[in-house]
Amino acid sequence: MKLFGTDGVRGKAGAKLDAYTAMRLAMAAGIFFRKNSITNKILVGKDTRRSGYMIENAIVSGLTAVGYDVVQIGPMPTPAIAFLTEDMRCDAGIMISASHNSYFDNGIKFFDHTGHKIDIKDEKTIESIYDDEALIAKNQKTELEIGTSKRIDDVIGRYIVHIKNSFPKNLTLHGTRVVLDTANGAAYKVAPTIFSELGADVFVINDEPNGSNINLSCGALHPQKLGEEVVKFRADIGFAFDGDADRLVVVNEKGKVVEGDKLLGILANYLKTNSLLKSDYVVATDMSNQALEDFLKTKNIKLVRCNVGDKYVLEKLKELGSNFGGEQSGHIIFSNFAKTGDGLVAALQLMAHLLNESKKNDDKLNPFELYPQKLVNLHIAKKIPLNEIVGYNELLSEFKAKNIRALIRYSGTENLLRILLEAKDEKNMNSAMEQAEVFFKRVLNG
Repeated sequence: MKLFGTDGVRGKAGAKLDAYTAMRLAMAAGIFFRKNSITNKILVGKDTRRSGYMIENAIVSGLTAVGYDVVQIGPMPTPAIAFLTEDMRCDAGIMISASHNSYFDNGIKFFDHTGHKIDIKDEKTIESIYDDEALIAKNQKTELEIGTSKRIDDVIGRYIVHIKNSFPKNLTLHGTRVVLDTANGAAYKVAPTIFSELGADVFVINDEPNGSNINLSCGALHPQKLGEEVVKFRADIGFAFDGDADRLVVVNEKGKVVEGDKLLGILANYLKTNSLLKSDYVVATDMSNQALEDFLKTKNIKLVRCNVGDKYVLEKLKELGSNFGGEQSGHIIFSNFAKTGDGLVAALQLMAHLLNESKKNDDKLNPFELYPQKLVNLHIAKKIPLNEIVGYNELLSEFKAKNIRALIRYSGTENLLRILLEAKDEKNMNSAMEQAEVFFKRVLNG
């Protein structure tokens, strides 16, 4: 596919994702969503990147050109767009964000009227419309059929109430000290408000976006400063979000990062213990550590794996009839409350667990030890389908015989091959990684 990657359309703003591309993509999306239109409204939100102004205006132009009325709500988290699209009865929702990427990138994510991310089939349809000059021209409106646009600034309250309702009514955060790192991104207003209204003593860092500092040495990808602040303020816990707040990283009271797989294990066990897990299934991606699966087995919970991406986690959850899953990177889905990964929902569910436990936070946040795991991002010159590479299957068989779990895939947005190896024996794993790097450098860079 030419435009869409693993999570919508993403690229350098003004280059791959310029104003023309955004406008034409919006036209194509408008034509696509028109076939099931009920309200003739599409919601548009964004994070805090400077390029958001350019792309937002281009999207509004494209949607109104094909007759859609647009509701603009400004900087809001990605999960807020998913929630508000359904809550405000819109035909679709569009989020302008490149998530955890640097400010010079941007992206466009599409949600259907139920607040779910559109699937690959729908992405292909939109892309085919994008390439159809005649269809684009035919669907452009004139006179009073041209759409309208209005900006609404008070919808933040709807999302705040929704998130607060995910926290048990019998609990309060009164007496709890929390440090929040909002990554100079979309949660810079909502996160402090929610925690403060629930009674926490809140300290906030990186909440002054200027268009170019989103994710800059802060947030979910850079939690070191958060750890320092937790220790400095003698806080009970720290939460870091990424630029669009669909990802969560947790720091314990000693300033140490809690690994994502441990977080999934803790939350799954919390739900199971409190009879809140809809089934005995939890969904994680192929990236998750085998130690998570082994831990869940001891709690009579079965781990089911899926492809990388929170939309695949959600698809599998719906298939299994379960309500909890996520990625080790911090995308955590509680489908009772959100249609996508939501860092704020995950943070509050973790707080509910911690408030119900008598142990210190650092004990509660270390339920098991992870097996040695190593990830290498290998820059490559070409992407050959892995199953067409001579010797690839033999390499995997050799790793399997040595009890080494391997996940090898291409990046959806960059010329990278991601090699993830895991084993109980770290020495064997490191040796296997060296072997893998030599093999793929030869066949993909030769």
